[in-house]
Amino acid sequence: MAEHTIKLPDVGEGVAEAELVEWHVKVGDLVREDAILAAVMTDKATVEIPSPADGEVIWLGAEVGDVVPVGSPLIRLIVEGAVADDKEADAGNASSDEAEKSAPPIEPAGEKETDKIRADVPSAETTPEAAEAVAPRRPLASTGLPRPEGEKPLASPAVRLRAREAGIDLRQLPGSGPAGRITHEDIDSFIARGAQPAARGLMPDTSVEEIKIVGLRRRIAEKMALAKSRIPHITYVEEVDVTALEELRSKLNGERKAERAKLTILPFLVRAMVKALAEQPHINARFDDEAGVIHRYGGIHIGIAAQTNAGLVVPVVHHAEARDLWDCAAEVNRLAEAAKAGTATREELTGSTITVTSLGALGGVVTTPVINHPEVAIIGVNKIMVRPVWDGTQFVPRKMMNLSSSFDHRVIDGWDAAVFIQRIKTLLETPAMIFVEG
Repeated sequence: MAEHTIKLPDVGEGVAEAELVEWHVKVGDLVREDAILAAVMTDKATVEIPSPADGEVIWLGAEVGDVVPVGSPLIRLIVEGAVADDKEADAGNASSDEAEKSAPPIEPAGEKETDKIRADVPSAETTPEAAEAVAPRRPLASTGLPRPEGEKPLASPAVRLRAREAGIDLRQLPGSGPAGRITHEDIDSFIARGAQPAARGLMPDTSVEEIKIVGLRRRIAEKMALAKSRIPHITYVEEVDVTALEELRSKLNGERKAERAKLTILPFLVRAMVKALAEQPHINARFDDEAGVIHRYGGIHIGIAAQTNAGLVVPVVHHAEARDLWDCAAEVNRLAEAAKAGTATREELTGSTITVTSLGALGGVVTTPVINHPEVAIIGVNKIMVRPVWDGTQFVPRKMMNLSSSFDHRVIDGWDAAVFIQRIKTLLETPAMIFVEG
């Protein structure tokens, strides 16, 4: 048996540190070679750390949310035989050895939760007086009473796993083992009763789960806080009749070639924004409020806010002014798939000059979108609903959609915001104008 230390590898591109965003193992776990042990995030990507060998995890060197320098000890394993540490990782990282020396002492591999519990239980040779001093008495299973509020039930990992798979809340089970410990027999008895709590009636749930904000979620939180604290938002809402646009979209999709992407409303909106921004280029900008400088861009780089399992990301349709409707559709689809799969590159996630946000069918009636700092505008798309609209003689059903858009009021006046949205409204309500050049 030998001990093997796994250090945070050099993930390349000059990255000196990474944030630990997820542990896939815990102390005491047995892992196979190439099994994923942890995931770390840099400002460029998320990187998974595999196990170099079969072994048992005996030490974890960081907590989720910690920023770990490259070359620092991350995990220690007990492995069969001797596995040489990565010498290449040590080369050029003179501080690695010092970091390892300063790491917390290793707990003995055998000292797991079960051992600690046994240490608290008096042995047969312990006197009654010593036993009382070592471990105060707890109510036994026979009482059938719920645990005091906040008291964590004692159980081995195997019992906890079985309870979790069976959907059993261990807080509802009294324990018949030493110090009120829950055993497999207690679970059997619980199931035999028809999976009913020993204490009848509704049970209050006083649990509080602590969820640390890490990784992408922390970056989103920081970005949103920055935007709301530094940008005075003005939100302008206008309704748009998209009946004609939806008819055109349906017809184009019905006649499209097989290699072309299916049209959603977003490509039409992107093309409408390109035409509107040509008339109001000061909205296609970023504001450096510390330097007091507005950077107005000739190229139109439209960020498309996309929801992923990890959180909100904003892939960018670069140079939308040089793309036709079908090209916009293909690029929007490609970026959305890359974002959901977590394969979007740094270049694909940066450089936007204005952003579109949409919740699709869940878009609600009105939203108040937060500007993607340091941009000065964001266009929010709400869901399409059929509503009765007065045409001058009668009410007729029309497909209506609201645009809820926010602007940086330091550099965009309310009048300019209204003119911009009204121009987009006109283009969307008369979609043939989107294709007219000049």
